[in-house]
Amino acid sequence: MDNLQPILGEDPVFLAALEHVSRLAPIDRPCLVIGERGSGKELIAARLHYLSRRWGGPLVKVNCAALSETLLDTELFGHEAGAFTGATKRHIGRFERAHGGTIILDEIATASPVVQEKLLRVVEYGEIERVGGSDVIDVDTRVIGVTNENLRELAKTGKFRADLLDRLAFDVIAVPPLRQRSDDILLLAEQFALDMTKRLGRTVFAGFSRPAAEQLLRYDWPGNIRELRNAVERSIYLAEDEETPLATITLDPFDGIWTETDRETPTSETDIDLPEPDPNVDFKTQVAKFEIRLLKQALARNANNQTEAAKALDLNYHQFRRLLEKHDLIPAK
Repeated sequence: MDNLQPILGEDPVFLAALEHVSRLAPIDRPCLVIGERGSGKELIAARLHYLSRRWGGPLVKVNCAALSETLLDTELFGHEAGAFTGATKRHIGRFERAHGGTIILDEIATASPVVQEKLLRVVEYGEIERVGGSDVIDVDTRVIGVTNENLRELAKTGKFRADLLDRLAFDVIAVPPLRQRSDDILLLAEQFALDMTKRLGRTVFAGFSRPAAEQLLRYDWPGNIRELRNAVERSIYLAEDEETPLATITLDPFDGIWTETDRETPTSETDIDLPEPDPNVDFKTQVAKFEIRLLKQALARNANNQTEAAKALDLNYHQFRRLLEKHDLIPAK
């Protein structure tokens, strides 16, 4: 089982899900793995394979959402030479390649009615036919469907075959979202930080400051583990001082880039301390001088901490850095 990847987690909710996986894995029946985007559904599905009696057989993964109906049909079931224009030779599909092992159908809710009908046949009888062929081919493959959709509701509205759902749902693994795994957030964040530190060639990760840790714990993580990884890795590479605990987490890389309205207009000129216009100096030069003064003041008031200076000006870190570079104001280290 060399390909069984370790999964980090100590929260009781997550450990209960892993226990469910361990009990279901040896039962050689179709099943479903459901959960929000970024919650680790694919890792759980792979774990079902490697803890099963099929672990020595092939593990084949297909993203149903990435292929059109025609391409998904031929990719899953194969095609014969001459089945359609451009089919110059026989193509062995994923189900045949997964014979003796497991096939993971990611985003299964996006499969078309035609493909769903063929899936029903292979799940029920273990039989497929290649596109353009007439021979019935027996396949011995465990099917694991993966989705973030509510298949029961889709079946009620006719968007997913109820009989296929019945056959796939021998049992269902529900992967808990990160917001329900509060005990795991800092554990995962620490590991992601260590991995990123190593990739950057740095020698040490000094840990998270209390404000940074509180940010991690307060946030709702709609993108789950994938979003957590991105936020931590982004914050690590943006950090200027690797020897002190990480001061803050850059949660939203789009912050301040797309806004519907500009920032509030000051109530008077004195609020922003505007200089008197100089008729002998062009407009762009005067604007540049004003930007430089604002940047220098923000840095001075925040002990040259660029993250805090950016916040003081209601800018995100990237915007602040671009302005520093524009005016050649990068502080010496």
